[in-house]
Amino acid sequence: MELRQLRYFVTVVEEASFTRAAARLHVAQPGVSAQIRQLERELGQPLLDRSGRSVSVTEVGEAVLGYARTALAAVEGIRLTVDEFTGLLRGRVALGLVSGAAIGAFGVPALLADFHDDHPQVEISLTEDTSERMLAALCDGALDIAVIGLAEEEPVPGVSLQVVIDVPLVAAVAPDDPLLAPPGRTDIPLAALGDRPLISLPRGTGLRGVLERACAQAGIRPRIAFEAAAPPVLAQLAARGLGVAVLPALPEEAAAGLGLRTLTLTGPQPRGRIALAWRTEGPAGPAARALLDRLRAALPAPGGSGPRDHQAAGA
Repeated sequence: MELRQLRYFVTVVEEASFTRAAARLHVAQPGVSAQIRQLERELGQPLLDRSGRSVSVTEVGEAVLGYARTALAAVEGIRLTVDEFTGLLRGRVALGLVSGAAIGAFGVPALLADFHDDHPQVEISLTEDTSERMLAALCDGALDIAVIGLAEEEPVPGVSLQVVIDVPLVAAVAPDDPLLAPPGRTDIPLAALGDRPLISLPRGTGLRGVLERACAQAGIRPRIAFEAAAPPVLAQLAARGLGVAVLPALPEEAAAGLGLRTLTLTGPQPRGRIALAWRTEGPAGPAARALLDRLRAALPAPGGSGPRDHQAAGA
């Protein structure tokens, strides 16, 4: 029995196809089939059912699968341990970002490029999703690190946070919007938006969660007319007079450049917060731990006061 055979077997089960498994393994399909048949001969039992349109695992194969994965994980753990002692970093890191976090103040692409230059053996996967789904993926282990929007004041149990942006939310409107009267007005009660069409990020995002919680406190139900995953799209819709966009505060000149005027929301005053998030016990692999250290040192903190940590109760 060889580790290669176990790896081929596990990959075929995960892909439910010899063709897809071979492509993922970067080997020829006949070689995958031959190695698994050799493994089945050695064990004296069929591990895969090839009779259907897709490959499925037999009862014996299902029993063997867990042991095969454990053996492969143990070998990978040995390699990672030796790499740590020799100073060679390799492995995989799964990073999640809220929409728009790859640009602007974060500079994530440049950070990842520098990290890759320093550690070319590390494979990095990058995805964009809602904060709600990324938190679930983080807790499940599908993500190692995430940059998320915070919907609640208290962190999720088992997750540690480093807040990197903390700003008031504003109502962004076209320059001729009636909300701007009288001239010189700089803020507006959230309750005044109760009968206005709102433009917001989708459900599951941190900003949307903050908005809905603040509206409940103000005694109104938000009338969401438009949703978009990217804040620049919200700004464009508001600039054309299609509604009131709820956005993180931005400089007056930046708002003017987008064709917008902004009013700070009050009563209550909701805030938009973006945070770096990771499991409190830390990422499992050395590569993910190294990238987390790099991100924590490089990402800005509100007010330039240095990184601020928030850990879940009991962590």
